[in-house]
Amino acid sequence: MPDTKQSKSTNHALLGPLPTELRRHLLHTLGQNEKDISPNYSYQAAAIAVRDRISQPWLDTREKFAETDGRRVRYLSLEFLLGRSLNNAVQNLELDGSIREALNQYSLELEEVVEQEHDAGLGNGGLGRLAACFLDSCANLRLPVAGYGIRYEFGMFHQHIENGHQVEAPDHWLRNGNAWEIERAEDTKKVKLYGHTERYRDEDGVTRSRWVGSHDLLAVPYDMPIPGYRNNTVNTLRLWKAAATDVFDLKEFNAGSYPEAVAAQNNAEQISMVLYPNDASENGKELRLKQQYFLVSASLQDVLQEWVSKHGSDFTDFAEKNCFQLNDTHPACAVPELMRLLVDEHHLDWDDAWSITSNCMAYTNHTLLPEALERWSVALFSSLLPRLLEIIYEINERFLSQVAKQYPGDNDLLKRISLIEEGDQPHVQMAYLSIVGSFSVNGVAALHTELLKDGLFADFYRIWPDKFNNKTNGVTQRRWLSHCNPGLRDLLNDTIGTEWEANLEGISELAKHADDAAFRKRWLAVKQHNKERLADYVFKNTGVKFDPSALFDVQVKRIHEYKRQLLNVLHVVHLYDRILRGETKGMVPRCVLIGGKAAPGYHLAKLIVKLINNVGSVINNDPKANELLKLVFFPNYRVSAMEVICPGTELSEQISTAGKEASGTGNMKFMMNGALTIGTLDGANIEIREKAGEENFFLFGLDAAEVVELKMDYDPNAIISADAEIHRVMEMIEGGTFNKDEPGIFNVLTNGLRNPQDQWLTIADLRSYIDAQREVNDAYQDVEKWNRMSILNTATSGWFSSDRTIGQYADEIWKVKPLPKS
Repeated sequence: MPDTKQSKSTNHALLGPLPTELRRHLLHTLGQNEKDISPNYSYQAAAIAVRDRISQPWLDTREKFAETDGRRVRYLSLEFLLGRSLNNAVQNLELDGSIREALNQYSLELEEVVEQEHDAGLGNGGLGRLAACFLDSCANLRLPVAGYGIRYEFGMFHQHIENGHQVEAPDHWLRNGNAWEIERAEDTKKVKLYGHTERYRDEDGVTRSRWVGSHDLLAVPYDMPIPGYRNNTVNTLRLWKAAATDVFDLKEFNAGSYPEAVAAQNNAEQISMVLYPNDASENGKELRLKQQYFLVSASLQDVLQEWVSKHGSDFTDFAEKNCFQLNDTHPACAVPELMRLLVDEHHLDWDDAWSITSNCMAYTNHTLLPEALERWSVALFSSLLPRLLEIIYEINERFLSQVAKQYPGDNDLLKRISLIEEGDQPHVQMAYLSIVGSFSVNGVAALHTELLKDGLFADFYRIWPDKFNNKTNGVTQRRWLSHCNPGLRDLLNDTIGTEWEANLEGISELAKHADDAAFRKRWLAVKQHNKERLADYVFKNTGVKFDPSALFDVQVKRIHEYKRQLLNVLHVVHLYDRILRGETKGMVPRCVLIGGKAAPGYHLAKLIVKLINNVGSVINNDPKANELLKLVFFPNYRVSAMEVICPGTELSEQISTAGKEASGTGNMKFMMNGALTIGTLDGANIEIREKAGEENFFLFGLDAAEVVELKMDYDPNAIISADAEIHRVMEMIEGGTFNKDEPGIFNVLTNGLRNPQDQWLTIADLRSYIDAQREVNDAYQDVEKWNRMSILNTATSGWFSSDRTIGQYADEIWKVKPLPKS
């Protein structure tokens, strides 16, 4: 059916039916012959045709926000892990039937066309995917929120495996262009780097500072639409591309210095070339700080330019009308940069500028790891951002003076909270800068926020208890249930109606059907179909066959020691040991899938990838294990892969050391799709267990308080010696079972496990983990019980919608109101 309803509601007076528009773009926009259309061009034409459907409501949304003149929010993030946009837009605009009709005229299926779209390389993991979910929810809730990020030419990297090792290749996601973006060259901004500052007197005789002798570059904006769910609201993600002010030096070229002729262009474009350059080197650190400043400077200038065009030099109501949400410490330079723009460029006095800045910045913390809190050397700051460093020192001096009056004589406190970490090589502490410059500081799960207040930021909480609040993360059910799991979506729609797609709280109605045998049978059929699809996907990408009748046990996330993929592997080795010993009575066949990327400079994480692959290779090629156990490392894990993995998963591995994971969002996606969680009391696991019920969650391991206590007297070698099963696991890995041709390659991992200083306490939790996995094994044998637990996990997932999270941000931090429904 043509999308006549959609066309009418969005006033597409100039657009024909989608089949006609698709043909027009193939012939006239892309110049393609209809008789032999390549898959890529069919995708490009479909994307442009669908984007045309977005354009009018996109313009209308911007006009409505401008007319209301209410408070606006800008979400500043170095990552936005959007995944693919075509299917998301088709779903949100209710165009499924008409786009399929349009493609059918060329004997094409939507599914094969969608596969031509590259995942947008704008993020790495949970942080970026959370930002994408948040933008989706802001549009769904009709909130005046725009995202600001960087238009990376290359994403994180394309991961492939060679001889078990991770090998990184460029992720050139833009090689075929991006049909979803519109360049806004008229809004280009100039960003300063290097140079020095000087004092001068203005025309009124006031002494001021200015940044001179800088190397300037351009920030060119590209806008991407973020459509709400069938509500004619389309918000904006603005991405900045770096460019040189002088692209080409003709004098150098004519002199024969060809590389020098384009040097300025190359140097500038490096800033938006790669997501997260390896910062193991000084050059890498400098480039990363450039990226962070580039993002905030361009974005703040953008907002200020719009403000001045409407209000002139009157900034009285600026903080009341604007809010900037800092997604972790990456955009922390926004605090001194807004001060610089207000004081140096718009000539406000310091106190007025600080009142504005500290009342419009809000900071979200995403980590409990002290080493993950960004610190930049004063030397680097002085060279790269000299004026910002002066402002940071001024902020620090005034802040410490204020605290000294409040807590006289407490010099230790002043030293602990200083924005400048003194020493032989002083550093700027970006998290502290974010706290001091913000009116709100939030954690992303209940435990995480309490640990911030009691530990990492205890001094700041003592000073400003009212600043701190919790906003437990969530994920959008539109992508992470409705889109990625159509079989379950249709079952839910048949059973409880369709309202849950816009308001996930309604999914609680599903609980009434958990004891209905006929419904459980349909539920099982959906899961089985999803497992078969996942098994095909695994085989296509790895060559390993998963048996869809086995338990599908999955851990997909960034490879990091605290996320403890190593603990998962130790359990797999334990199962393999049982198989070799003939202890298989009652053992459920299990297919274990682990996926994720290790940072290129993170040697131990890359070694964990190697161990997973080696263990998998041995097990998967052993006929004795063939019927009972498989282990696969899934390469190049990404959003589109998760869309297949998530619906087919039955056991979700959320096994980080308690007190280390801020929240997690993969745990929520799996829960939403009916997977059961095995996990520690860490991050949002705690809230998932509370909502689902402890009887529907497999708990193991130390809690956060026990972790702290055990670290005082931890002896992993005593644990290994006292537990025969754990001893055999270590013996197999250390004895070369999985690295016969590479002796000693895993010694650094096993030595780390045995080290009493191992902060991840992997061996300490291993026995509890093995026991919990036996509970999983036993529960899985009772099909009816397992399916009931699965249904109840989905039924209790409503609270983990990002709509709920964003509603709390809007009401409690941002103080913004949605557009009225049209």
